[in-house]
Amino acid sequence: MKERLSQFLYQARQRTARFMAGRNGNDALNRFLLVCDLILLLLSALFGGPFFLLALVLLVYIYFRMLSRNVYRRQDENGRYLRARYKLQSRLRLAAERWKQRRDYKFFVCPSCHTTLRVPKGRGKIRIVCRKCGTSFTGKS
Repeated sequence: MKERLSQFLYQARQRTARFMAGRNGNDALNRFLLVCDLILLLLSALFGGPFFLLALVLLVYIYFRMLSRNVYRRQDENGRYLRARYKLQSRLRLAAERWKQRRDYKFFVCPSCHTTLRVPKGRGKIRIVCRKCGTSFTGKS
């Protein structure tokens, strides 16, 4: 009995692998969309309204992306999502780092190249020189 079940599961995995060959499969964008879909389903359970229809449309799109044979386009979509996510994570990480350093440092933005500069607090009015472009300006630390 146990042997037959093991054989059946092995064959099912093999059939699934053959079916998914040449298809996009699951990627980071699909996982993000699936989390959004679960949130929409939860909202539809709590409040009703159009959330269920949106969740259904999103689920259809997830399966479309997963089963698509146009792998290059799906990889391009996933790459754009990953770049946007990295940009957002970098900004959040930078904001958290600035928040930790807010007692010891003051941050200025260079008027020429828009680079963020960090100077120690409590030095009064100082001349700040941008390390990137060399522009000099004054600021109160």
